[in-house]
Amino acid sequence: MKIFKFGGASVKSANGVKNLAAVLNTTGFKNTLIVISAMGKTTNALETVIFNYFNNKTELQSSLQEVIKYHNDILFDLFENENHLIFKKTKAFFDELNNFFKTNKSPNYNFVYDQVVGFGELVSTTIISDYLNSIGIKNQWIDSRECIKTDSYYRRANVNWKETQTNISKTLNTSVLNITQGFLGSDSNYFTTTLGREGSDYTAAIFAYCLNAESVTIWKDVPGVLNADPRYFENAQLLHKISYREAIELAFYGASVIHPKTLQPIQHKEIPLHVKSFLNPQDSGTTVTKGIAIEPKIPCFIVKKNQILISLSSLDFSYIVEENISEIFKLLHTYKMKVHVIQNSAISFSVCIDNIYNNLDALLQQLKAKFSVNCHENVSLYTIRHYNESALNKIEQGKTVLLKQLTQETVQIVTK
Repeated sequence: MKIFKFGGASVKSANGVKNLAAVLNTTGFKNTLIVISAMGKTTNALETVIFNYFNNKTELQSSLQEVIKYHNDILFDLFENENHLIFKKTKAFFDELNNFFKTNKSPNYNFVYDQVVGFGELVSTTIISDYLNSIGIKNQWIDSRECIKTDSYYRRANVNWKETQTNISKTLNTSVLNITQGFLGSDSNYFTTTLGREGSDYTAAIFAYCLNAESVTIWKDVPGVLNADPRYFENAQLLHKISYREAIELAFYGASVIHPKTLQPIQHKEIPLHVKSFLNPQDSGTTVTKGIAIEPKIPCFIVKKNQILISLSSLDFSYIVEENISEIFKLLHTYKMKVHVIQNSAISFSVCIDNIYNNLDALLQQLKAKFSVNCHENVSLYTIRHYNESALNKIEQGKTVLLKQLTQETVQIVTK
C-alpha cells in the first residue's frame, strides 16, 4: 500500500479537486489509500461557528451558511447534474450538524469542538470520492472514525493502537483505491475525536503503520520541506533528504510541513516519507528516511507566533529547586499548556508556552500564589537548527531578545 495525504490547500476549490485527480493519474493509484483534510480554510470557518454557538447565537446560522455555500459552490463546479446523489449526501451532513446544535447538552467546549470540526473532513472526502467515481477513478470511501480508536482527550486524542490495528485490518480492501479523512478518530462511546490541529499527517502515518505501507507521500503547495517557512523568511531552500531523527527534531520545534507525531510510527517500521508538490507531482521533493541527517546542511529556521513567556522567581529569593519545578510543571499540565522552551537559574524559571486551551488567567492566578510572576504575551519563538553567526544575526536584528538558549545544534530565541 501507498499512503497519500492531501491537505486543505490542495482541495480548496473545484480546480484543486480536479488537480488531485490529475496527480493520481500521473503517479498511479493502485493499492493506494488517500487521506484528505477539510477543504481550504473550512476548519477555521467551523471554529467561528463553534464560537458563535457558545457566545453569539444570533450569528450561528449565518456563519454555518457560509460553510454550506462554500461547499455548494465547489459542488456546482464539479457536478453538472444537480440531481447527483452527492448533493443529498452533503446536505445530510450539514443537517446532522444543525441537529447537533439543537440537541447538544454538553457545555464542554472541547467536546463540542470535536463533534463540529470533523464535518469538514467528512464533507470534503465525500465530495472528492464521488467526483473521482464520476470520472472513472473508482474508490472506496472509509469513515476513519470506524478505524482509528482513541481516548476521550478531545482536541488532542491519544490513539488506541491495538484496537486501531484490528479495525484497519478488518475494514480496508487493500486492492482498491481507498479515501478517508485526516484528523479524525472516535472514542469508546463513538463520539468523534480529533488528533490535534494539522493532524491529517498523523492520520496518514497511523494507516501506514497499521498497513505496513510501502511509503507515505504528503502533497503540499511547496516543493518539499524547506529550511524556512516562506511566509516569514525570504529565500527558503529545499531540503532534499532528511533523516527521521532530524525531521523529528524539526517537527518538535514546530516545523509546519510535518506534524510532530507523524514521524514516530513510520520511523518504527522505516517507512519512507515523501513531501512533494501537488502542483509539480513529478518533481522529487524531499525524502525523509534512515540515513544522512540533512542534505544540504544549512541553517533551518522555525518560528512560532503568539506565544507566551512566563518568568517566575521565588518570593523570598530562595532557590528554585526540584520541588518548585515539579509544582510548576504540574500546573502547566493541569491547565493544558504546550511547553516549547524552559530555562532556569538559581532563583528564576522561565517557560515559553502555547495557550491552546485559553487557560492562561487561571494558570497565572495559581502561580502568583507562590511566585513573583512576569508574563509577556504575543511573543515570537524562533528556533534555528544548525545555526551559525549569520543566522543568529538575521533573527535578532531589530528585535528585543527576552530569552536565548543555545545547545550544540540548536538555538531558541524568544523576541518581542
